[in-house]
Amino acid sequence: MSEILTRSNAHWSEAGRKGMDAFYRLATDDYRHLATASDWRGLFQEAQIRAGDRALRLLDVACGSGKFPNALARHGGLAEAGILPVEVALLDPSAFSIAEAWAALPAPFVPAAKYETTLQDFEPSPEGYDIVWATHALYAIPQAELAAAMARFVQSIAPGGLGVVAHSTAAGHYVDFHRRWLAAFDPESAPYIPAEAIVVALRDAGLSPEVQTLRYESVAGPGDTDAVEGYLQRCVFDDRASLDEMAATEPLASYLSACKDADGWRFPQDVWLITVTG
Repeated sequence: MSEILTRSNAHWSEAGRKGMDAFYRLATDDYRHLATASDWRGLFQEAQIRAGDRALRLLDVACGSGKFPNALARHGGLAEAGILPVEVALLDPSAFSIAEAWAALPAPFVPAAKYETTLQDFEPSPEGYDIVWATHALYAIPQAELAAAMARFVQSIAPGGLGVVAHSTAAGHYVDFHRRWLAAFDPESAPYIPAEAIVVALRDAGLSPEVQTLRYESVAGPGDTDAVEGYLQRCVFDDRASLDEMAATEPLASYLSACKDADGWRFPQDVWLITVTG
């Protein structure tokens, strides 16, 4: 297991719940933006037509805490979609994450299977899944394993099915902040995978990905210091540096200074919503 994945799993745990809750004070809004960026109701309706009278099968890659299905239930119009329950297979190297997502799935999603593994080590079923998604989920894949991971992603999509990846670009906060944090505190470690590399890997796997760019800001008030500190620490899966230490160390100092004003904090997000057809 890579160092970054080891740190990630340590944070996705009961011991890391406080940091996880702080992270989602800001990051939950990522999923609202994703849920309102596309016609998810139409997407699920079309998938149901292809599936006929059976339930849809969905694979949630690196499922985290189940925030995206909840955002879709609230903002994606699925209650009016007229579809059967969606059977969800939850994939994550963290048993804690799988349990959290399993308990949190809202209608029309129903938990159906769990796979405690990484994407690159996953063995997809022969029939595949109608929908496979990975939403802000693939940052910790080592560069040397990215091709294998995306090959597994593609293999998991049933013929005619849909694959969806939502991921920060190199210029977006999640990847850019992590790169700066490494330069400040951990220069020997590997940076996150950016969305641009995922698109290249999908093309190398023989697909033609379509890309939609989402730009927005993750915001916090001027008094939300604890939440911002927890958010930033969770962004890098490392709580060794406090917010004050980050703000005093370049190249993070200038970045954080640009993200703060009298009204609070604004972290610039540049996200690609990548879709492929199986």
